[in-house]
Amino acid sequence: MHRQHQNEIWILVAVTAVAGVLGGILFHKAALFIAIVLAIYISNTLRNVFKLHHWLINRNASDLPEGHGFWGEVFNEIFLMEKENKGNRAHLTNMLTRFQGAAAALPDGMVVLNKRNKIEWANPAACRMLGIVFPDDVGQAINNLLRHPDFLQHLLANDFSKELHLPSPRKLEQSLLLQIIPYGSSQKLIICRDVTHVSKLEAMRSKFVGNVSHELRSPITVLSGYLETLQNIQIKSSKELERPLFNMSDQVKRMERLVTDLLMLSKLETEPVKFTNNIVNVPGMLALIKESAELMSGEKQHELCFEIDEQLYLLGNQEELRSLFTNLISNAIRYTPARGLITIKWYRQAGQARFDVIDTGPGIARQHIPHLTQRFYRVDADRSRETGGTGLGLAIVKHVLERHDGQLNIESVLDKGSNFSCSFVSERVVAKPPATSDKLSANQ
Repeated sequence: MHRQHQNEIWILVAVTAVAGVLGGILFHKAALFIAIVLAIYISNTLRNVFKLHHWLINRNASDLPEGHGFWGEVFNEIFLMEKENKGNRAHLTNMLTRFQGAAAALPDGMVVLNKRNKIEWANPAACRMLGIVFPDDVGQAINNLLRHPDFLQHLLANDFSKELHLPSPRKLEQSLLLQIIPYGSSQKLIICRDVTHVSKLEAMRSKFVGNVSHELRSPITVLSGYLETLQNIQIKSSKELERPLFNMSDQVKRMERLVTDLLMLSKLETEPVKFTNNIVNVPGMLALIKESAELMSGEKQHELCFEIDEQLYLLGNQEELRSLFTNLISNAIRYTPARGLITIKWYRQAGQARFDVIDTGPGIARQHIPHLTQRFYRVDADRSRETGGTGLGLAIVKHVLERHDGQLNIESVLDKGSNFSCSFVSERVVAKPPATSDKLSANQ
């Protein structure tokens, strides 16, 4: 027995005994005095019980009652317990607030379901992805909001070992990955993630592999056909080999260009941006590209007009910029008819550096322009292959510009020509460094 209980019993016994003795000696009514003492004790006990009961009902409305003796100890213990509970509640409330704040910041959606699959809580990401309105939808069955047959079957099967891919009920083009995790007493946690980007990348990868396979199949088929033919015929003179060897060489060069462009594009897409703050002698680079362009023009005898600001340099990656300029100029040469005019400009405008390639080619219809920087996109596939294009040039241009804070603008009019214009922000523009200009030119 608790010591305080023993003390209270001994006090009651002692008071009763004293009342009985005094009442018997003085008034010869010991039983009456004992009854009076017990009545007083019981009424005091009932009064404290009523005070405690009143406080339990209205604990937010009044303070803990005061008491004396044993009841003072009882009220004090209750006070300490209530104080500890308040601290625990405050701690739990703080933890819950922090958890909800952290969950609200998560990019993944989270939904808590009770044992009847009704919504108890959802974070903002889940509301955006699944169309849940919190807290209005608390108590709503999740299958009333997510009506996709695959989800209903997955929920009823009660086997949550696999993840589930579903379109978002709010945006059909948005792809979601759902995982249901059972926990607690028949409760469930739904975690959903937006995997639209991953799905698009996977579709792009499949398309990319298909395009590469198709692009490589044609030259390989040509080479295989010629080799098979040469194996089965008698060669009488070297002239008979001129055409097959020329065509095979052309197909090999085509595959070589394709592989080179693929490697360059892969490098631009996967490698981190680095060395884009070197001073690049763009005028010297364009002078070398001009020589290659004249050779590439060959029998077409294009009129190549270069208007270059010799004092305008750029902060960037020399190899990537060379690829950008070469691709735009070679595209113009491929698609511009013989003796057409191709103008290449490198100049300063409104503090920015501009690179323009203007041709007098067949032009591009407006509906094709937004898609030109997509890999393997061709306005005219047959004409592209005839000119030796890989379909990756403008995709490379796009990535190089992104890595150099630049933008590509395309203007074109059918039967009149096109203008491919690149602009670089003023922070990358550099005037010709006098002390290093010779060294930079020599490195091109």
